[in-house]
Amino acid sequence: MTAAERDCDNRAAGDGSGPRHVAIIMDGNGRWAAGRGKPRHQGHRAGAEAARRTVEHCRRLGIPYLTLFAFSSENWRRPAGEVRMLMELFLRALERETDRLVESGVRLRFIGERERFSGTLRTRMREAEERTAGNSELGVNVAVGYGGRWDIAMAARRLAARVADGEIPAEAVDEHALARELCLADLPEPDLFIRTGGEQRISNFLVWQLAYAELYFTPALWPDFSETDLDRAVAWYGGRERRFGMTPDQVEPDPRA
Repeated sequence: MTAAERDCDNRAAGDGSGPRHVAIIMDGNGRWAAGRGKPRHQGHRAGAEAARRTVEHCRRLGIPYLTLFAFSSENWRRPAGEVRMLMELFLRALERETDRLVESGVRLRFIGERERFSGTLRTRMREAEERTAGNSELGVNVAVGYGGRWDIAMAARRLAARVADGEIPAEAVDEHALARELCLADLPEPDLFIRTGGEQRISNFLVWQLAYAELYFTPALWPDFSETDLDRAVAWYGGRERRFGMTPDQVEPDPRA
């Protein structure tokens, strides 16, 4: 973990009752556009504005980490014209937003299979990461070309290679070893998962990392997701009892202590 990441981690919300890491599936751009008689690309543009609002509000709330599912490995199956438009929108957003992220203290990271993106996009992603690397107000992870099963498969492949090379014995491969090879292994796992758009599934997003996250679903379409909606989700999270397999008596502090 870098110094910037440690600083960001130490900013965990106030009394510890808030989430340290929020993960969001930003769903509903196309339906938002269709409901207004607009082309799908207008929905994606409106969704980019919602992402900007959410990043800024997470920073105000003191949430250390935010992970956004921007483009899944399955999204490559969409019509070629829509994929091309999404890549152009992504490139313009990077060029437009990086200066703002630098000024606001936001550190940007991308996770996913970058090899499938154009050389220009890969260069812009790397430049944005490098320019924001020292920031510590908020760590924003953007999942692009990402799939949870792909993440686990790549982690298993790396461990298998280490076993084959004699670096570690097969007996050393356990859930902790696998977890250390996953994307975002250096960050706390998400506490709060939010999906907009009314669907109630995780859709191959952070499959391993969401094992103990609190799952919050809202019918709000992503372009309509507001600061108030995020506040509502965080307040709902604050009312959850997180036991991680323990009994309530184990979790609650002993009043005699």
